[in-house]
Amino acid sequence: MSDLDKFEKRILITGGAGFIGSNLLHYMLIKYPRYLFVNLDKLTYAGNLSNLQDVEMKENYIFARGDIADRDLVSELFQVYQFDGLINLAAETHVDRSILGSGRFINTNIIGTHNLLEISRKHNHFGQEFRFHQVSTDEVFGSLGDTGKFSEKSCYAPNSPYAASKASADHFVRAYHKSFGLNVVTSNCSNNYGPYQFPEKIIPLMINNALHHQPLPVYGDGGNIRDWLYVADHCKAIDIVFHKGRTGKTYNIGADKEIRNIDLVRMICRIMDDLTGEGGHEKLIKFVEDRPGHDRRYAMDYSLIREELGWRPEHDFEQGLKKTVQWYLDNPEWMENCISGEYKTYYNTWYKKRLEEK
Repeated sequence: MSDLDKFEKRILITGGAGFIGSNLLHYMLIKYPRYLFVNLDKLTYAGNLSNLQDVEMKENYIFARGDIADRDLVSELFQVYQFDGLINLAAETHVDRSILGSGRFINTNIIGTHNLLEISRKHNHFGQEFRFHQVSTDEVFGSLGDTGKFSEKSCYAPNSPYAASKASADHFVRAYHKSFGLNVVTSNCSNNYGPYQFPEKIIPLMINNALHHQPLPVYGDGGNIRDWLYVADHCKAIDIVFHKGRTGKTYNIGADKEIRNIDLVRMICRIMDDLTGEGGHEKLIKFVEDRPGHDRRYAMDYSLIREELGWRPEHDFEQGLKKTVQWYLDNPEWMENCISGEYKTYYNTWYKKRLEEK
């Protein structure tokens, strides 16, 4: 009996050192001690192994550094571990970066996903049951008007290079199910928040800037609306879709918490006032030139996953946001490590330019 035989399942998690991936591994490693989880991550600027320091010695966890677009590496991992499933979280995710340059997004989100699908298809020919879970985004649907929500039947209409790359990947996943019979599921989630999120995203960006008394840049008039989902709730949804979702189906994951960006930033300021004992954070808000092609509103109808799989969000938004702010305040070294190096260059060329323009 090999060391691998003692595990009930062997699961490949791609992008496990990122925000959602590291939260998912924290959750899954505890819930499934008899599963082996292999974390494949390229460790780009947003991949951070310090997110996983407390689990790196667990016997059911293995880290492999590499690119999902590297066919030889991924093939070797499949041969060694004979995976029963794959949850694809590896992606370039930030809309602003995709506007500055889309090449990385095409390589990782499209070519990388295709590579995973092709290797999974060949692996599945050995006759073992294998599931491919594509973790996607609400941004593939484009922008909503003042009313209504995205459902699983909504047409894809991506408006940014990032959203277009994810939409393309999702279409490949569907095609591999229809053409080759690959056992796939896809989940499209709304905006996540919580611990370990890279500080280019709006919530940790505002927390960090407020902490250092720097301007809080808000795009346009601040009226863009997002549906906010606490990352721990998302992890539970991924778990249930991966294990119980119907083959070939797509499941929307949301939280029924729509809020305008400006109201979100003001809420963060009030929480920062309360937790730091320093007032006046709202005075740091500065409206900046809007992002090109900025979607006005997202909202997710998650009735299918609720009714079919019994999932629903558990976290109250205001309490979840307060817990999130407190985590960043309690982990200043983590934040400082993130904002050094490449991120400083990015911030100087993007956000500061907009602060100067308006």
